[in-house]
This record gives sequence, structure tokens and C-alpha cells, in this order.
Amino acid sequence: MTLPSQPQALPVSCGTLVVSRKGEVLLCHVTGTEKWDIPKGMQDSGESPLEAAMRELLEETGLVFDKGVFEDLGSYDYRRDKRLHLFRVRAPADLDSLGHLICTSHFPHHVSGEPTPEVDGFCWAARNEIRKLCWPRMAARLLSLDW
Repeated sequence: MTLPSQPQALPVSCGTLVVSRKGEVLLCHVTGTEKWDIPKGMQDSGESPLEAAMRELLEETGLVFDKGVFEDLGSYDYRRDKRLHLFRVRAPADLDSLGHLICTSHFPHHVSGEPTPEVDGFCWAARNEIRKLCWPRMAARLLSLDW
């Protein structure tokens, strides 16, 4: 007799909406594409969603915030093969300029094999810019949230 298998939990991508005083969200330009995204990435084994979001924020932007300023926005269906867990942080006044942000997370370039930053630019984006900047699935999720 075989027992029915338990459904496998989907992998979770954890991200942070960093929101400026003007109500704009921080976006990272995804290297090698025309699109922008929030700082996010896959949750590692043993990591809480908040720990994963904080790690990804550090790796993709260099930003570090105290755990207490992260507001849990919840977990969402995202793709058939993964879920999305989001947090919101209200940016401090001194984050108006993004020139000091840096991505320390790299992947091997598809041609040269050289380490290439996952993110190669940063911007603040207003709600009315999200659809043209982000992939459709991410744009729909961001526009469904109050930020």
C-alpha cells in the first residue's frame, strides 16, 4: 500500500519595497534586460522570510535596516513554481540619493564567464511608471499593494 505524497511547499522569493518620502518605490535594474525589479531573491534553507529579504536587500543594494522597520506585507501566489513574500520599509530622508547603492551579488556572464552584478542600476519609481519598468507579473503585484 502506498501513501499519498504530501504536496511540496513551493520555493519562496523574498523581497522588500523600499518606499521614499514621495511614495516612490526603489527599483533595481536587472543586468542584461530592459526590466527593473524590487530587491528580492530566493529564501535559503533555514532562513526566515525576513532574513532572506534583508540578505537580498544587502546583496543587491548594500542597504541595511533594523529588523524593526520591516513591515510584513505577506506571502502571495507569484508563479506556478514559486511564491513571493514581501516586506515594506519606509526610506529614511537621507536615502533620496541612490548613488551610493551597490550590488555585491554576481552571476557568471553568459559569454565571458566573468562575474557580473545581478543589478546594474537603481531608481525611484512612481506608481504610474511601474507597468512600463517592471515585468508584467511584478507590476501587477506591486500595483495591487498599498505602498
